[in-house]
Amino acid sequence: MIEINGIHKRFHNQEVLKGVSLSVKAGEVVCLIGPSGSGKSTVLRCINGFETYDAGSITIDGVRVDAHAKNIHELRMRVGMVFQRFNLFAHRTALENVMEGPVYVRRAPVAQAREQARQPLDKVGLSHRMNAYPAELSGGQQQRVAIARALAMEPEALLFDEPTSALDPELVGEVLNVMRSLARDGMTMVVVTHEMAFAREVADRVCFLHGGTICETGPARDVLTDPKHPRTQEFLRRLLSSSDAHATANQN
Repeated sequence: MIEINGIHKRFHNQEVLKGVSLSVKAGEVVCLIGPSGSGKSTVLRCINGFETYDAGSITIDGVRVDAHAKNIHELRMRVGMVFQRFNLFAHRTALENVMEGPVYVRRAPVAQAREQARQPLDKVGLSHRMNAYPAELSGGQQQRVAIARALAMEPEALLFDEPTSALDPELVGEVLNVMRSLARDGMTMVVVTHEMAFAREVADRVCFLHGGTICETGPARDVLTDPKHPRTQEFLRRLLSSSDAHATANQN
């Protein structure tokens, strides 16, 4: 469904993507892992047309992604994105935030959009908070509204850019549970994450990025429990020791 073939991306004098290639089948969950600055988020933004790329190609169901093309808005409707920082409209309720895309992008009648917005809010377990404003919601609830907003466009795939990294630890689980549910329902997903347990449980494949290239890719359990590339091994070793230290600090 998503085909990335040798893309390069440069910001000024820094080459952040150095020939990344990746195929994502319909219904597949692919997790991108790696250190900060390795290019993970840039890959997502190129898929969705938020960033241009300098060389290579990206296609969605055979249609080329070109940030400057007239069809980019149509492609963005087909591939939704959930950001790290929620990006909700503070002056709109949860329901109104979810209605925003169907009303202003799809030109759906307001009454129809309002009725249909209830379903994705119910899907993320927030139908009882539909009239609350973002400031009245926890971070986890805000991120679930953001997921509902993406689902309201009825996308064929969803991109998640570190969706839990801005959340307090006790709120991470509620967002991951929604993502697990989407995976069970067969949603195609590309997820940038540091949640290794989630990746091991849900992902069909894991790709480890380092320095703008994919160093290692394979089934989630293989990459995360028996990595072959030295850089993957070092990254997971550091992540594991950091998690252990954090858990010890919490116990104390």
